[in-house]
Amino acid sequence: MTPAIDLNQLDPRAAKATSVKAEDATPAGEPTALTITASVSNPKMFTLPWEQPLATWPKELLANLPRGISRHVVRFVRVGNEVYAMKEITRQVAEREYELLRRLEKLELPCVSPVAVVTGRHNREGERLEAILVTKHLKFSLPYRALFARNLRTDTAERLIDALAVLMVRLHLAGFYWGDVSLSNVLFLRDAYAFSAWLVDAETGDLHPALTDGQREYDIDLARTNIIGELMDLSSGKLLPDEVDEVEVGNRLVDRYHSLWSTLTDTDKFSPDEMWKIEKRVNKLNDLGFDVDELEMKTAEDGKRVLVRPRVVDAGYASRKLLRLTGLDVQENQARRLLNDLDAYRASTWREGEDLEIVATDWMREVFEPTVRMIPKEYRSQIEPAQFFHEVLDHRWFLAEKAGHDVPMAEAVESYIATVLPNYKIDAKTMEQLNAEADAGVIDDESTYDDPDDGYNPDDDPDAAVWAH
Repeated sequence: MTPAIDLNQLDPRAAKATSVKAEDATPAGEPTALTITASVSNPKMFTLPWEQPLATWPKELLANLPRGISRHVVRFVRVGNEVYAMKEITRQVAEREYELLRRLEKLELPCVSPVAVVTGRHNREGERLEAILVTKHLKFSLPYRALFARNLRTDTAERLIDALAVLMVRLHLAGFYWGDVSLSNVLFLRDAYAFSAWLVDAETGDLHPALTDGQREYDIDLARTNIIGELMDLSSGKLLPDEVDEVEVGNRLVDRYHSLWSTLTDTDKFSPDEMWKIEKRVNKLNDLGFDVDELEMKTAEDGKRVLVRPRVVDAGYASRKLLRLTGLDVQENQARRLLNDLDAYRASTWREGEDLEIVATDWMREVFEPTVRMIPKEYRSQIEPAQFFHEVLDHRWFLAEKAGHDVPMAEAVESYIATVLPNYKIDAKTMEQLNAEADAGVIDDESTYDDPDDGYNPDDDPDAAVWAH
């Protein structure tokens, strides 16, 4: 059993996030009545067929979205105006994962948002069914296999790895030991030219006041091994470009992680007349998307040099600035691109002397909003407005270079919709194949519904528990 964490040592935001207590590994008994412990109020949750195994829920309730590979039955379910991801697992694992996700969310880390834990499920014959963990579907996100099923750039694997490295660093800085790092346990959002990664599976995780180097290195080594295997699987299915070296991509994760960790945590030494380098260090961190809360400064033993270490509070430097100016809540690279366009608009309208907040309001009304309103209805659930705007800007530049003169924005949008946007669609055959592959890895399917043990307990898994305990 994982030892209890002293909540007094955790970040206060995480310590106060718990609303459901995970039971011991050997509880006295399952609840006899259906119990829904929820972080949000949605009365339609009570109308769902909890008395049926999740794999048998009627199709009219389900949202046809690509699912990632999982050991458990997972379905996307429409509940009123919301789409929830539902995972059928043991009660102890469901309650523990719900608690972890609540804490990670309070720390403003990239993870799926927990909605509820449903326990005390029984079928019409009174036989026990496993609990269900409910999380919000992360809009516009895709599992890695769905991304490779589309016509993407040849460096897609490297861009996904870069996003995963950033996610791991952010989680590790917050004291989260993952224990099962893989592409399958992540969802990806397009973020301008790059991707951003979000944690979607925290079954084997643990939150600590801080991680040891051994915990971090174990996560990194496990991630490298799993990613190489997943990419080899893609290669065997002809989804990975021939020029991609799976081992090299796995090694890239290790290199990218260590480089970013070093940039964020290393202590620099400056002489008293080199203090300008401190601002350069802070600017570099801002360029990486991280905010610096304060600088720890002390004199070296020889008294001739100053030791400086930044206290990085979180990622999201550009996205928070854009949110303050426009109210748009977007990914970090998207925010940079939109801020650049806002600056270009400010210069082109000769308004450098005006308050940026006022210019931003006009940019929203005259440039951004008219552009994103042109997204066809059938694509509005598939591409974020900020990503659409970014890609239209790229397409406009391409058209202008080809034509040898500037191209009106409306013309660029129409051309983009006609020639580029259709690549976002996943055809029905590919969707069916992706979800069949996702279900192929399930270990708790219908044959185990009446089995009180799904055969997997992370506390008994030496690989999952070696650093967590």
